[in-house]
Formats: sequence, C-alpha cells, structure tokens
Amino acid sequence: MKNEGKREALPRCKVHVIESGGESRVGWTTCEIGTNVKFSTESLASYFFAEWQPIVFDALLIAAVVEFCDKIKKRPKLGWGRNFDVRIPVHDPDAWNNESVSSSLRDALQFLTGDLWNLRFVKRQRVLQKPQQGLFDLPAGVVAVIPFSEGLDSRAVSGLMAKELGDGLTRVRLGPKSFDRPRDAAGRTHKFPFAAIPYEVHAGHKNAESSARSRGFKFALLSGVGAYLAKAQRIIVPESGQGALGPTLVPVGHSYEDYRNHPLFTRRMQTFLNALLGQNIKFEFPRLWFTKGETLAAYLEFENSQDWKSTRSCWQDNRHVSVHKHRRQCGICAACMLRRLSVHAAGAQEAKDTYIWEDLTSSSFEKGAASGYKRTKGVQRHYAIAGTLHLDHLAGLRSIPIYQAALDGAAHRLDRAFGYTSGEARGKLNRLLEQHEKEWKAFMKSLGSDSFVGNWVGGAP
Repeated sequence: MKNEGKREALPRCKVHVIESGGESRVGWTTCEIGTNVKFSTESLASYFFAEWQPIVFDALLIAAVVEFCDKIKKRPKLGWGRNFDVRIPVHDPDAWNNESVSSSLRDALQFLTGDLWNLRFVKRQRVLQKPQQGLFDLPAGVVAVIPFSEGLDSRAVSGLMAKELGDGLTRVRLGPKSFDRPRDAAGRTHKFPFAAIPYEVHAGHKNAESSARSRGFKFALLSGVGAYLAKAQRIIVPESGQGALGPTLVPVGHSYEDYRNHPLFTRRMQTFLNALLGQNIKFEFPRLWFTKGETLAAYLEFENSQDWKSTRSCWQDNRHVSVHKHRRQCGICAACMLRRLSVHAAGAQEAKDTYIWEDLTSSSFEKGAASGYKRTKGVQRHYAIAGTLHLDHLAGLRSIPIYQAALDGAAHRLDRAFGYTSGEARGKLNRLLEQHEKEWKAFMKSLGSDSFVGNWVGGAP
C-alpha cells in the first residue's frame, strides 16, 4: 500500500472512543458515543428486525468511528496519507482482535483511504440493550441486497434488478433519513428494514477534512450487514463503469486513487465480512462494463417512469446550490457533468431548473448560471474545470500511447479480481472507454463550438 513503511513520517492522530460519560486518555482525541456518534433508535430497530446481534452493532459503530477519524485530521499538503491509532469499545473484543478479522479490516481501510490504521478493540463497560422491535416487511427468500441512495445509477439498477429478482431483492437505504416509502390505501407508510443509516457523526469544529474516502467503507459495510441480516449472499453494486473505474484510471492531481466503488476494494471487504460474520457474501457489478448513459437507457426501455428525474447526483449541500432558497444540483461538478452527459446519451431530458448552471451552451461560465444564484462562482469554476477535464481525459485514454501500460495493469488486476481469462477485462475496458468517448463527443457537439465547456476542452479555460 502507498506509504507503507513510512508510519512515523505520516501525520498522526490518536482517537479514543469512549462510552457516554467515560474518560478519555490524555493527549488523545475523544470520540464519545452519544455525542460524536449518535444512534437512531428507530433506524437501529430497522436493522435488528429479527434478533439483536451485538457484533453487528459494533460493526455499525466502527463504520461511524472511521468516518469520525476521516473528518478530524486534515490530509498533508505534501503527500496524502495519515496515521490513525484508534481504541474502540466493543462487546466481544476477542472476535475483533482475531487476526483474520483485524488484518482484513485494516487491509480494506488502508487500500481504500490511503491511510494507515492501527485499531485496538477493548471490552465495553456496559452491555448495550437491544432496541425496541418493530414490524418490518422483509419478504422470505431474499437473495440479494442493493445499496440505495438518491443517485441515478441506484434508482436505475434497482429497477433493473427488481425486474429480474422481484421480492428477492431488498434495498439498504444509504441516507440519514428514510425515503421512497410506499404508502397503503390509508396513506400510512410501510415499515421497511434498513430504512436509513442508523447513526450520525458529529465532528463539530474538528471537521477538517472533506475528501471523504471512508464513505466507500461505510456503504460497503452497511450493505454487508444488510446482506448478513437478510441471509442473502449477494450485494448488487449499482455503479456504472465511469463512476466505478474512472476515478482510478484518471486520478485527481496527486491524490491517492479513489477506489470507493471499485472491485479491488469490494474484494477486500468480502474477505473482512466473511471473517467477521462467517457468511459468504459477494459483491456483484452488473453494470460495471456499461456507461451510466447505457444504464439509464436500459432502465427507460422497460420502465415508463419519470422517477429518475427526482434522483440527485451532485454532492454539494444546500448552502452552495440553492436558488431563491430552493435546492438544485450544481450542474458542473464531475458528478453532475457525468449525469448530464448520461442523460444526453440516453436520449432523455431534464428541466432547465434542475441545475444551478442551467445553460452549458453559454460562451461564459458566469452567464451559464441561473440569474438568481448569488454566491461567489470562483470555487464552482474550479470544480467545473476539474469535472470537465476528468471526463475529457477519460474519453481520450484509449488512444493515448503512454497510458496503455497503465490500462494493461488495471485490466490485469480486474482479471484476477473476477477470475477472468487473461485479457478479458482489457477487452471489456476497451469497449467501455470507446462508448464513453462516443458519448462524450456527441455531448460536446450538442453544446456547440462556442460553449465555455468546449473552450476548456480546447485548452482555453
């Protein structure tokens, strides 16, 4: 792993996780359960609908603690990694300190975040009482779970897989609040398992780092826990090819490669989950070798619905992407640009006011924004240039000689991860990149030669 053997040279952070009212070690950053990590009783009950399993609660706690650590220590200006020492109270420390569990957990975290993690598990002082049970609708015969968020891929692939699996597919909702709940004739919402992320993390003034690489760990662990509790062995990863593989093929600046939705990371999570829970759980990528545009087109082909328009791709919060106090998507970050490219490729359309940057055909970046948007546009311009050039760079990879060795290496690792024959992943990757290039060129043509986006791609930011 990157920075291995340089532990002492990395910025160090010691975090002591304590139970409510406990005492922290001198010189360590305190993460208090109930203050810095708050669990929702209702959401916890939606996880423990069958039986209370302390080891599962401890897994949820660890996901929250990793997120807390990721937020409080800023990454160095030179380099990337940090060095975390974390002490965590759990119900069964012997299980967590078991070498097969602790080593696979550390391997997954270090591979994902580019940081070093030294996790030590100690006995809880108080045994946590199980949450009050509710009645949740979990059909018999669940064979797969799918992480379900506000995202476009999430909605489309959930629909595609539900057509195939029916009640055999269960969603694990990845939001702070439950959503998309069907109502009965009386207007009452049904109770569903895995209704929302069952905790909130509060770093307070310590929230110093925003790269959020640990999000992939949180989502993979919640999905794994959901599969375990539902007695399913399959986790459907909804990400399409550009989102799963693109960030590792075209990393941003000198940052560590982003593996949040990558098979090499989920393979490590499989090893960890199997060691911890004793259940053979596998991550599957049904849309890995397709573009997001192809995924949306496949969904629209059988589902005559406009529900995909309510999904959200933009990562920016309300403070930065609101017009007249109404939340929009920015429309120009990497995620939004990929969404707009994909909607165009699928032959679909969205309302102009979906985005802050309503008009990508404008010759001026500033004039492309909605007239009611009053915030400073300088930072947004930076996001826009980075997002545009990322997609443009990805579109050119297949034909640039100096990148062929890197593509060969990436494909070789994917061959091993999936058990493909030698060269099989390279062929699939070539097709994905060729399709992305085709879609990108068509999208750029639709914007016109005078658009500010076209000027950036032409080298005139």
